[in-house]
Amino acid sequence: MYFKQFYLGCLAHASYMIGSEGEAVVVDPQRDVEQYLEEAARQGLAIRYIVETHLHADFVSGHCELAARTGAEIVIGRRAGATFPHRAAGEGDELRVGNVTLRFLETPGHTPEGVSVLVVDHEVSDEPQKVLTGDTLFVGDVGRPDLAGSRGFTSEAMAAMLYESLHGKLLKLDDAVEVFPAHGAGSMCGRNISKETSSTIGQQRRFNYALAPMPKEEFVRKMTTDLAPAPSYFSRDAEINRAGAPALADVPRPRALPPREVKELESQDRLVLDVRSAAEFGAGHVPGALNVGLGGQFAIWAASLIEPGQKLIVVADGEDKVVEAVMRLARVGLETVEGFLGGGVEAWRAAGYETAEVPQITVEDLSRRIESGEDLQILDVRRPAEYADGHVPRAVPAPLAELRQNALEGLDPSRPLAVVCAGGYRSSAATSLLAPRGFAKIFNVAGGTSAYVNAGYAVEK
Repeated sequence: MYFKQFYLGCLAHASYMIGSEGEAVVVDPQRDVEQYLEEAARQGLAIRYIVETHLHADFVSGHCELAARTGAEIVIGRRAGATFPHRAAGEGDELRVGNVTLRFLETPGHTPEGVSVLVVDHEVSDEPQKVLTGDTLFVGDVGRPDLAGSRGFTSEAMAAMLYESLHGKLLKLDDAVEVFPAHGAGSMCGRNISKETSSTIGQQRRFNYALAPMPKEEFVRKMTTDLAPAPSYFSRDAEINRAGAPALADVPRPRALPPREVKELESQDRLVLDVRSAAEFGAGHVPGALNVGLGGQFAIWAASLIEPGQKLIVVADGEDKVVEAVMRLARVGLETVEGFLGGGVEAWRAAGYETAEVPQITVEDLSRRIESGEDLQILDVRRPAEYADGHVPRAVPAPLAELRQNALEGLDPSRPLAVVCAGGYRSSAATSLLAPRGFAKIFNVAGGTSAYVNAGYAVEK
C-alpha cells in the first residue's frame, strides 16, 4: 500500500492519498489540487475516488475540480445533503482500491454527516491498520460539537452523538491502529489539538483529555463549555462545499493598480490587505490597511477578520506574493481581490501619499516599561486558553478573532497601548484593527509572549 499525508500548515489541514495496484483515493483534498495529480503521476496511480469525511467548514475543498480532472467518483457521508454528483456512504460501506479496502464508519458529532475511514491493507492483514478520523478525533482533542446549529442540532445533541462515535466505535478499535485526523494544532475545529499529525488509538486512549473515562453527561458538559466563538466564515465555507466549489483557475486574477486608483477605491469601501510581515508593515503601510502576513496562518486569520463579500486590494512585496495571497484566500472562499498596489508601498510613497507606522518593541523594552511604572496599557490578543496559561503582567485579554466586536472596555485610545500575542503575528493584525478605532499610540511586541518567557520574565496566571 502507498500512503501519504499532505499537511498544509496555513490551514492546519491534513489530506491523504492511498494507493494500491495502480489505483488511488484522495481523502479531504484542499482547494488547489495540482499536488495530488502530480503525486499520482509520480507513483503511477490513477485517482479513482475522492472521499470527504464531512462538509469542511474551515476551508473550501477541491473535490469537484479533482473529480472533473480525473473522472474520479466523490464519496461523502449519506447525511451531507451534497448537491454535486456523489456516492453517499453509510455504516459499513466499502471501497476497493487495488489490494486495499476502505471501510466507512458513521461518526457524527462534529457534524451530522461525519464519517471515519478504516484502511485495510490485505497484504498485511485483514484487520484495519489505520483510521482516517476527519474531525471526529484529533491528536489530543476531539471535534467541537457546536457547528451544526444552522441545521437544527443543538451543541448538546451533537456532543452526545460524538460521545457515541468515540466510545461506541473508534475506541473499540485495536490500540495499534494508527490515527490520521484532518487537522492539527491551530485549527479552530478543536481547542486543544496537538502539534503531532498522527497517533494511535492506544496513545489517544491514554493521553487525550476528551477520551478519559466519564459519563456521557459529563462529556457533553465538558465539550459544550467555554467554546471559543466559531469563526464567521465557517457556515459559508460549509455551504460552498455542499454544492462544490468551481475550479481554482476560474478565480479572477487581480490587476496592478496605480497608487492614485488605490486611493480612490479605498474611499469606496475597498479594504487594503497588507500581507507583508509585521516588521515590514510596522515600518510603513497604507493608512487603514489590515495586516495579515503570509508568513503565518494567513488563510485562517484572513477569513476570520474579513467580512464576506468585502472587496480587497492586496499590498505585497512582489507579484509572486500577490498570486500566493489570492490562491490562499481562495482556499477559504475569499475570491474578491480586485487588484494589488503596483510597485508596493514604495510606489505609494513615491506618489506623495503618507504612510502609517507601528513601532515594534522588544520584550526587554516591554519589561522595562512595566517595571518603571510607565503609563502603558497592554492588550493580549491570544485565545482564552493561551491567556490563562500565562500572560504578561497587567495585560488584559481580547482574542483577535473577536476584536472587531469587542468594546475594549477599560482601554483608553489616548494612552499608549502595547499589543502582544504568542509571537508578534496576531498582535500586528490587531494593531491594524485598532488604529482606525482611534488608538494612535500603538506598539507591537516583537516575539510576543514566547520571547517574553524565553527571556526569563515572569508571567501572571
